Amino acid sequence: MKLAAARIFVDDLPAARHFYNSVLGLRLLHDSSEHGYLVLDAGGFDLVIEAVAGDPGDDEVGLVGRFTGLSLAVTDLAETHTQLSAAGVRFRSAPERQSWGGWLATFADPAGNALQLVQYPADH
Repeated sequence: MKLAAARIFVDDLPAARHFYNSVLGLRLLHDSSEHGYLVLDAGGFDLVIEAVAGDPGDDEVGLVGRFTGLSLAVTDLAETHTQLSAAGVRFRSAPERQSWGGWLATFADPAGNALQLVQYPADH
């Protein structure tokens, strides 16, 4: 088996499209905005961005603005952090060296969903 897709829930699909496609540079594979979702190429799996209605009391509202558990690999985390910060990406933490030899930095999308950038050690 292999991971085929991961879903992230947002409350503003146009803002998410701009962020994931234009700011992060993920290639848009399918725009079904009229049906409430987008599909982007996340380098080996599809990243599905899905709009949630946002009605108070709707259980789906709780899906927006959470830690996703998703990490996007980059070759130079310091440089990527600098570029994305300059583009307005909100980082929750600066790049931090990990005990296993790599680097991580946590950032948020416009809906407040937390993702991470990861730089693996050279021997990975």
